[in-house]
Amino acid sequence: MAKERMLKFVALGREMPAKRPAEERSHDFHEIYAEFAKAKAEEQASRCSQCGVPYCQSHCPLQNNIPDWLRLTASGRLQEAYEISQATNTFPEICGRICPQDRLCEGNCVIEQSGHGTVTIGSVEKYITDTAWENGWVKPAAPARERKESVGIIGAGPGGLAAADMLRRAGVQVTVYDRYDRAGGLLTYGIPGFKLEKDVVTRRNDQLVAGGVTFKLNCDVGVDISFADIRAAHDAVIIATGVYKSRDLGGPGSGSAGIERAIDYLTASNRKSFGDAVAEFDSGQMDAKGKRVVVIGGGDTAMDCVRTAIRQGATSVKCLYRRDRANMPGSQREVQNAEEEGVVFEWLSAPKGFTDKGGRVSGVMVQKMRLGKPDASGRQAPEVIEGADYVEEADLVIKALGFEPEELPTLWGEPGLTVTRWGTVRAEFTSGRTDLPGVYAVGDIVRGASLVVWAIRDGRDCAAAILKDFAAPKAVAAE
Repeated sequence: MAKERMLKFVALGREMPAKRPAEERSHDFHEIYAEFAKAKAEEQASRCSQCGVPYCQSHCPLQNNIPDWLRLTASGRLQEAYEISQATNTFPEICGRICPQDRLCEGNCVIEQSGHGTVTIGSVEKYITDTAWENGWVKPAAPARERKESVGIIGAGPGGLAAADMLRRAGVQVTVYDRYDRAGGLLTYGIPGFKLEKDVVTRRNDQLVAGGVTFKLNCDVGVDISFADIRAAHDAVIIATGVYKSRDLGGPGSGSAGIERAIDYLTASNRKSFGDAVAEFDSGQMDAKGKRVVVIGGGDTAMDCVRTAIRQGATSVKCLYRRDRANMPGSQREVQNAEEEGVVFEWLSAPKGFTDKGGRVSGVMVQKMRLGKPDASGRQAPEVIEGADYVEEADLVIKALGFEPEELPTLWGEPGLTVTRWGTVRAEFTSGRTDLPGVYAVGDIVRGASLVVWAIRDGRDCAAAILKDFAAPKAVAAE
């Protein structure tokens, strides 16, 4: 019977959940995709070919057992599908919404390679887990026995929270320290609501509290509490701070008012969505309403910024990127969504400075580029086209140039914390062990700016390593 429900990719075409019309969705911060109905989710799951070598699974950082939960969904066995999904992914409802499936599981689907259109894996994953929440299948940690060991986690982003969940389910006492007033890291303050509505994050945070995880928020390590004190209070410590130091952009006029960092701009917008009083937004500094907005960058953060500016009522929104569309690092799906909403992309365009009027930015000095020979990374290097410069008028410029790690050894007064030449914490692959006994590190602070799904993988792997080390304390001490 199960076989009859599968392999329908020849007869059934690929269908995504319907998108709300651009003219409607561009005025609010609600998610843009409608929900799959039960019949449609089962139908789309049935397109899976159940191939012998599932590239979707091998290209998923979490190695999610995608073919099995697609088969169960097609059979109407949704609770079992959820249990299979949850077995390898701490936050499947979040990954279903924000993972770049076009670059990971869906982009490597066998039937996509054969020209039939990929299975809509992310949308089915979202449907499974949303159904699980509605039916009360998602349960907080309830360990069979409590353990005496204690772990302190610095950073309440996806890597830290994934580790917290795994450790707490094993009965470990877990305390999470975070500088912000809400847990979630970039899930809460970096990613806009139209990609990830905030109640989706909040209910996971609430579940962790219900399961016994302790949160110490508004707690800036190195200021409100020392790293040494955290180490002294716990049997193990996980560093999961992420990377929040924005890459900067120099050139003439770079100090003008009206040039903002992407993280500040997105945080202000997300705080407003929570109903917070945000002085920078209320003053107009971080509000794009009525302004000509230029966003510099080509990654997912840039896409978040341009689409946020549209929703705030900007008169025009342009995105400058120094390479072409095919070579941009951001999701092509997000580019399409942005274009539908009115964003204009200026490809092969790089800033070299800014114009201003009375100390406030009035434009971006743009150099036109062409792609030359491949650089050290193998990508074609942008080259300046002489004599093709122009000025792009702007009232608000947002720099979305990526993130770098903060100087943790200095900030925390811990010179023994070894970092790489890029400033990321040096940690052992898969376990997260650092050079400091009992100290581990996961996520972007190890990898550099990366995907949420990789942070979740790191957090889960690190939790498993810590449990193993707790079972062999002499081996840890010997290190």
